[in-house]
Amino acid sequence: MKPTEEVLQALTQPSNISVRSDAALVGKTKAAVAADDEKRKKKEKEPLRRKPALVPIQHNELPRQFGVTTWDVLHTLARATSLSWRGAGRGLAEHWGALKYTQALVGGGDSFLGLTDEGHRIADHYKSLQSGELGVGFALTLAEHMLRRRFPDHSVTIVPADTALRAGWALTSRDKGDQVKYRYRPHYFAEVWRPGEPSRVFPLACKGNHGNAATSADQLASASVHAEAVHIGAWNDTPALLFSTEIPTDGGTMAVHALEAPGSGGRLSPAEGREPYLNAPPTQANVMPDIHPPAKGLVAPDPVRGCHVQPKDYAWFQESLAHTTAASLMAFTGSGHATARHLTERQGHKRFTGFEHAASTSVRDADNTLLGTEYTGTDHVFRLNGPRVEAFSGVDQALFQLLARGDIEEYRAVVHAGRDTRPRLIFDKDWGGPVSVHADGSVFALRLLPGQDWEPR
Repeated sequence: MKPTEEVLQALTQPSNISVRSDAALVGKTKAAVAADDEKRKKKEKEPLRRKPALVPIQHNELPRQFGVTTWDVLHTLARATSLSWRGAGRGLAEHWGALKYTQALVGGGDSFLGLTDEGHRIADHYKSLQSGELGVGFALTLAEHMLRRRFPDHSVTIVPADTALRAGWALTSRDKGDQVKYRYRPHYFAEVWRPGEPSRVFPLACKGNHGNAATSADQLASASVHAEAVHIGAWNDTPALLFSTEIPTDGGTMAVHALEAPGSGGRLSPAEGREPYLNAPPTQANVMPDIHPPAKGLVAPDPVRGCHVQPKDYAWFQESLAHTTAASLMAFTGSGHATARHLTERQGHKRFTGFEHAASTSVRDADNTLLGTEYTGTDHVFRLNGPRVEAFSGVDQALFQLLARGDIEEYRAVVHAGRDTRPRLIFDKDWGGPVSVHADGSVFALRLLPGQDWEPR
């Protein structure tokens, strides 16, 4: 087998990562919280608000040895970052950044994932970037698995938190409206949904490091602050998931440290007679910032900083989550206009309404039939060990048409019906490389550009 072919084959080989979630991790995280509070006290600063309780995630929902494939993790990372606004990456498409890790990880069916020589070289120069981005990929892969185990009759969708929140709040000085003057926010939301029913929403905080277990405990203490910054419903009742991925550079075992903040909130149950209608155009709301603790007797405590989704906003917020998900999926195909129709002005509508060409963004101008299904999307060519390879990202053509015309209700009905049959991961010989299909209808594929030999230059 030639070198480039070996790399492509390896992307679909199963491997393992260690998952750590137990009472000892809770104790280490509490100790990290206490140390940070003491440090802030010495500097005469207020302690940060955090989730009031953290607990381990059950073994049956998240196995302590978790099987993964690199190409599935990179697909998850690419989907998560398609609306990330990362600045320098905007010359192409945000999600192509995941491809830089194509040769960064190595493992096997009876071994654990670790860094390759190239992964070590990336870490030497971009340590925090690599650990942060791979941390997102692994955390979201595990979060989806866990929530599907917990809610087997539902679908699970990952939504970028900043973009979703901008539909209702001004998060930075560049946004119009009353600014949320608080820099902490969840990184993503996991929406657990079923057509025609209220969603349940879990804030997710995802971090990564090239350190050790102590570093991960510190990160989980910080993640608790991020997750606490959004309340959905009653005070301190919003469940959340916290992750810190430890990627050792000394050959140690890669491990995801995970904890849960329990709560019965996060349910977007209809209030005041208004049912969500997902096919309505996206609405730019102007929700007042701050979270409101419950009154103590006749005295209402001062609000605290953050974002509070209250019952009167449940229908709007469920619509906004659905539109943000649709926008990120359309951005994954490279279609600016289809993306823009699902975003408000503050979320970046204008950014996607210009002329679509390769110098400004990705272009939806590629179609491929993969595993018997027609997909529409965009492609990107780069070098891998010398030879040129082609990456393709897209969406099932029938599903793309639904979202392009704004029919989220029908899209969700189709996706939910196929949630157990659609996901696939395979080295497709007809295509010539790894192909990953997710439950949302997206596809991520890679192959040697046709017309070349396998031999590197």
